[in-house]
Amino acid sequence: MTRFNHPTTAVGGLESLARRVSSADRSKLDEYLTSVREVERRIDRMRALKDQAEDQARLKNRPVFAMERPQNGLPEDLRDHTRLMCDIIALAFQTDKTRIASLLLARDLSSLYYPFLDVREGHHGASHDDLSDGYERISRFHLSQFAYLAEKLDSMPEGEGTALDNCLLLFLSNMWAGWKHDNMKLPVVTAGGLGRTLETGRSLDYLRAGDENRKLCSLYLGIMDRMGVKLDSFGDASARLQGL
Repeated sequence: MTRFNHPTTAVGGLESLARRVSSADRSKLDEYLTSVREVERRIDRMRALKDQAEDQARLKNRPVFAMERPQNGLPEDLRDHTRLMCDIIALAFQTDKTRIASLLLARDLSSLYYPFLDVREGHHGASHDDLSDGYERISRFHLSQFAYLAEKLDSMPEGEGTALDNCLLLFLSNMWAGWKHDNMKLPVVTAGGLGRTLETGRSLDYLRAGDENRKLCSLYLGIMDRMGVKLDSFGDASARLQGL
């Protein structure tokens, strides 16, 4: 895999490379560069919006960092921000720039607001009423970003399958019921076959398997095995999750 460089500083090298590779590889290279250019164009548009927010802040005689969100962010809209982060992760996976990425959509005590979901409370406050329609909309929004990233990776051919076939995405939270701070059972959603080492299209229930047989760290040990990382134990677990 060629080293990633900014397109504006590596055009000559890419043109030279394109002349030396097969037509299939040229098509793949063009696909990648098109994706990069699209992300760059979106970032440029978002920078313009940030400049606009800074101008508004100056008119109010208030520093940008003191203003309420979304006026002090880049990009201004959380929906654009999360999609952009997902696109960058997908590009990094596509080029093998990295094999591990984390995307935190909201921290535990986040006061992030979701006006586009018609939710009046901040994220943490809304989580204490996690059976409400508003919090369901928040959860669906977060899960939709996970689905977007999975679809993005699944659209990238890689070997005999897609980039998604050769990786594993995990979507999880550290709490089951916010209204009573209950984490006795945590839903975990995965996508991707991790190089055909994981069977997909299943729903596994470990609720009554016993505490020693349903640890998240056991799941992590099983995943690491399939990635070639062999450990006797990890966290509070020394056994692999059965049925994985």
